[in-house]
Amino acid sequence: MKKMTIGKYRGLQRLADDRGFICMCALDHRGSLAKMLQEGTGEAPSYQDMVDFKFDVTGALSKYSSALLLDPVYGAAQTISANVLSSSAGLAVSLEETGYEGGAEARVSRALDGWNAGKIRRMGGDAAKLLLYYRPDNEVASEQRALVEKLSSWCEEQDLAFICEPVGYAMGDEAKTGRYSRLKPDVVIETAREISPLGIDVLKAEFPADARVETDVSLMLENCKRLDEASQVPWIILSGGVDFDLFVRQVEIASKAGACGFLAGRALWQEATSIKSREERQEFFRTTVADRLRILNSVANAYGTPWHKRVATPVIEEGWYQSYQQA
Repeated sequence: MKKMTIGKYRGLQRLADDRGFICMCALDHRGSLAKMLQEGTGEAPSYQDMVDFKFDVTGALSKYSSALLLDPVYGAAQTISANVLSSSAGLAVSLEETGYEGGAEARVSRALDGWNAGKIRRMGGDAAKLLLYYRPDNEVASEQRALVEKLSSWCEEQDLAFICEPVGYAMGDEAKTGRYSRLKPDVVIETAREISPLGIDVLKAEFPADARVETDVSLMLENCKRLDEASQVPWIILSGGVDFDLFVRQVEIASKAGACGFLAGRALWQEATSIKSREERQEFFRTTVADRLRILNSVANAYGTPWHKRVATPVIEEGWYQSYQQA
């Protein structure tokens, strides 16, 4: 069972609901959101357009989310300053630069220049998050693991909870031939086995099957159980851009296998990127998207495992404060 310091433990308390389920809304998208808005509206979004979209999602959903995941460029400080981030919601902030370096088959993630865990702690964040492109069998895998360890040390210095989101990808002709769909369960599970021991506190995992083509529920449940066994830390399932109905099914299956919640992004709000009227968009968030989030919350709470069941409660002894965080 993972041991956790008191600052990280408090961070996960802040990210979760009262029963211990992490029901988080993801809105740290930058390049992908800009692309979606341009395709949906026919116009390239300005800085303020990006900020306004995050204002509208955060204002409508933060009171129904246990936490929000926001980026430092368009969302995290802006939503706090504008008083649209609910005081009841935890806050996770992304550490990575959008996109990746290297080729499409050797993707290297990198930290956002000028940003770090200390700044997330100082602004009042409860956790830091890293999106990590990862294939266990890729030549850059060791470089990617080194990045996880580096950013983990940043978070350890600040006693800040650290969420890692490894995302796999196809290589060679795997996408064209459908081979990656067959490989995906093993890629996701082996990734959890390699990444979860590197100082992270929560694994934000892909669903270990291509649920667009896989229909065997018992097999998907078995894959999620294998993922649960592979992860040394509490894990939550990410939406990965699938439609809402499919994500509800994934959350239920993952929760029955041991997931501690979910982190939902585009599955909640992606249709809104085609709505030009801000008033209509806000209404869509307040009604359709809020209802979707409530459904996901109920599924996670009905079937999932509270995060604190996966970690050891910190033991606090008399005089603990004298040595707290000392090297």
